[in-house]
Amino acid sequence: MGCSFSGLNALYDSANAGGDVWINENRFRIVRQLGEGGFAFVFLVKEVVADDAAGLAGKKSINPSHISDHGTYAMKKVIIQTEEQLELVKQEIHISSLFNHPNLLPLLDHAIIPIKRTQGGSQKHEAYLLFPVHLDGTLLDIATAMQSKKEFFTTITVLQIFRQLCAGLKHMHSFDPPYAHNDVKPGNVLITQMKGQPPVSILMDFGSTCPARKEIRSRSEALQLQEWASEHCSAPYRAPELWECPSHADIDERTDIWSLGCLLYEIMYRASPFEYAINESGGSLQLAIMNAQIKWPSGPDPPYPEALHQFIQWMLQPQHAVRPGIDDIIFHVDKLISKYSS
Repeated sequence: MGCSFSGLNALYDSANAGGDVWINENRFRIVRQLGEGGFAFVFLVKEVVADDAAGLAGKKSINPSHISDHGTYAMKKVIIQTEEQLELVKQEIHISSLFNHPNLLPLLDHAIIPIKRTQGGSQKHEAYLLFPVHLDGTLLDIATAMQSKKEFFTTITVLQIFRQLCAGLKHMHSFDPPYAHNDVKPGNVLITQMKGQPPVSILMDFGSTCPARKEIRSRSEALQLQEWASEHCSAPYRAPELWECPSHADIDERTDIWSLGCLLYEIMYRASPFEYAINESGGSLQLAIMNAQIKWPSGPDPPYPEALHQFIQWMLQPQHAVRPGIDDIIFHVDKLISKYSS
């Protein structure tokens, strides 16, 4: 999907509660705000369809399974103030449109519109990105609620949630060249809980996603990668090679495998494996990550099996060259599911 810059195709009244937004030829009424971060806001919206119109359901480019029965969707509004921000949003839209997998959040439609020029003459824009809505919230939301109740996921539920995220990442890693998500964390995992069925987990937010493989051949290139990672990869889940990159290194999609190991730990224990260092006197998050200093907290009763601890340690190899790939991870998690589902 290409970006739309036509003001006629994306007219809007207001991006406040109760206002209407047009994304191309489709109209949406904002119900309430779901979240915000940086220059982005996420709203729950409801499609407004005229009696003689098909609405989103009539768009051939949208998978019918992504059409809401109730007409509700999630809309991300991004305020764009610089050319660099504009390019980043265009890149996110392009990359999101490449993926087609049930465990990756699909981009249903989008529009980028000019709104006004600054005093210096630069053009400002607003972007609107439309997605299916998952009102159960993120894994972070659910983990926070469970922590207040002192609840834990069962071993098999942990593995079922994790397996789905592995499937979504495998899709991304299977491109030629492969893509790395670069910000795998609980806040970027949507969970839908259905009675009597395993939770459905979906990886979202491809704002940091880019081709995974990078050849670093100088100190300046290494520092440039580290600076990029500090802006785009959340610190508690960032792989060691993105904290201190050698001057000669081949970086690949196994940066995501490190983040997956942190995520599995957090699904189990409701915190990343290295955040404890932040609260220790003289502690350093970076040092804990660089040395893979994992501490195992007390968990549910009965506790999680040691096999899960070993699985996490396998993913959290500080040397990325010996870290497993996504196919290895999926093979192993399937064995664990088979073992603990009986």
